[in-house]
Amino acid sequence: MPRTARKKSEYGYYHLITRGNGSQILFADRSDRIKYLNLIKENSREFLIQINAFCLMDNHVHLLVHDENGNISAFMKKTNGRYAAYFNKKYVQNGHLFQDRYKSEPIETAAYLMTVLRYILNNPRKAGISTAEKYEWSSYNRYGKEGSFVNTDVFRDLIGNYDEYAAFIAAPNSDECMEYNNSAKDDEWALNIIRENLKIPGGTMLRTWPEAKRNEALRLLKKKGLTIRQIERVTGINRGIIQKA
Repeated sequence: MPRTARKKSEYGYYHLITRGNGSQILFADRSDRIKYLNLIKENSREFLIQINAFCLMDNHVHLLVHDENGNISAFMKKTNGRYAAYFNKKYVQNGHLFQDRYKSEPIETAAYLMTVLRYILNNPRKAGISTAEKYEWSSYNRYGKEGSFVNTDVFRDLIGNYDEYAAFIAAPNSDECMEYNNSAKDDEWALNIIRENLKIPGGTMLRTWPEAKRNEALRLLKKKGLTIRQIERVTGINRGIIQKA
């Protein structure tokens, strides 16, 4: 079956995610993370890709990039290919290191560009690892710094100075961003979470609960790992109500 053509952004901005095969760890120590960052830096210059933000997690990587020349595929292929060769040699292993193709999402508005920035930099907080500002392996602390391979000019124009930026990143997002689909966390998994934790046979019963009790249940489901869109699907409750809760 032929691969689906990737959607292109009118403005050249993209959110990219690449993940370890089967959620395999990509970075075992500091030197691994430094190696990957050096490859990003080197290859982004070769392929004229502007890096606007990054976050290296244990088993996946988020990038926010600007590409006017259609070079993202070549950039990612070379970056991940060279890193996989390095990793497999260092840890004496064979096979695919990365899962499938990287995922890409075109960004078409300034508002969503800022949403993706906040989402990427808050990945460590979402995972319960660290606050955004203390996480060493993201571009959080490169904001406004000269000489970095991360270009934050567009955000400085949209957000302002560092204090305004810090306040912006700390605020909650009003929308969700692209994530890797996890087949282990499909809607049947979500329904099992509802049955086990709320002791009801199905999610639609939440619509009949009093508001305070319902909102408490919605918060619990989000804490258990369900996305807002997933909660909306399995409960039939409007997304706006879920976000407000």
